[in-house]
Amino acid sequence: MSSVGGGGGQRSARGGQSLAAKFVLTACAASVAETVTYPLDLTKTRLQIQGEAVCRHHRGGKTAKPYRGMIQTAAGIVKEEGLFKLWQGVTPAIYRHIVYSGVRMVAYEQLRDSVLRKDEDGYFPLWKAVIGGMLSGAIGQFFASPTDLVKIQMQMEGKRRLEGKAPRVHGVYHAFVKILSEGGIRGLWAGWIPNVQRAALVSLGDLTTYDTVKHFLLRNTALKDSSLCHGLSSICSGLVAATMGTPADVIKSRIMNQTRDKRGRGLLYTSTIDCLMQTIKREGLLSLYKGFLPTWTRMAPWSLTFWIMFEQIRRITGLNSF
Repeated sequence: MSSVGGGGGQRSARGGQSLAAKFVLTACAASVAETVTYPLDLTKTRLQIQGEAVCRHHRGGKTAKPYRGMIQTAAGIVKEEGLFKLWQGVTPAIYRHIVYSGVRMVAYEQLRDSVLRKDEDGYFPLWKAVIGGMLSGAIGQFFASPTDLVKIQMQMEGKRRLEGKAPRVHGVYHAFVKILSEGGIRGLWAGWIPNVQRAALVSLGDLTTYDTVKHFLLRNTALKDSSLCHGLSSICSGLVAATMGTPADVIKSRIMNQTRDKRGRGLLYTSTIDCLMQTIKREGLLSLYKGFLPTWTRMAPWSLTFWIMFEQIRRITGLNSF
């Protein structure tokens, strides 16, 4: 599996070169995939946050009983907070994917087709796919980081209220205003370094794996450029993305969720490295894979939904296959 191909088929005259069209179609596919699988993302975040010293006290100073797994966490949220709380924070999550997925997909295609370029035989070498996947993911996440910050904080509101803590935010608009008032423009990018690092790894696992596996199957098997091929490729991409991105995701979630002082500085962690070291020291190395199961369980259907819909929408609207 040393190289991957460019997009299959010929570019259509109906806007195959349009960056705006690709961005809009990507945003549509990503929004549907995000909405369908969002409860798993909420569950994953709750699992990643639990264990922090700041989150271990209930009313009266009692130790909060931690959830023990994905199913128990989801069931606990429904029982303690209500069914629809599984979608708490879905609005900024959709905003995030409109920006993140739209930018990274367009950036990857531009890098693949115009900057890094395919070889003379029409294939895109794996090492170029790796660079393209990481760069596009990092660029997309940098622009989407403020929406991710709001999403993380909204996801934890139900848990905070059950623990007797005052609510931090009351909605998407209030969250943005509060973050701006406390930390200014820079405050919107709190935790952006681990966020971008995670996105680069996830995009490497997702984009690069999908592109590589898809064109490997097309070249070396009897499979055609169909939903079956897209589905098999997306399953592989979801597994690799979850494996590579979970540790950075844990650190990102904790940095973004921590309480901040009036200058916007975190009260728990001073940096990405500090958060990493504290987490390992206090909870062990395996704590970096907290939430791996819901992450993978979510990424598998997310990737499947996104890639199949993405490819079909492109085909229907006359854009070339990815």
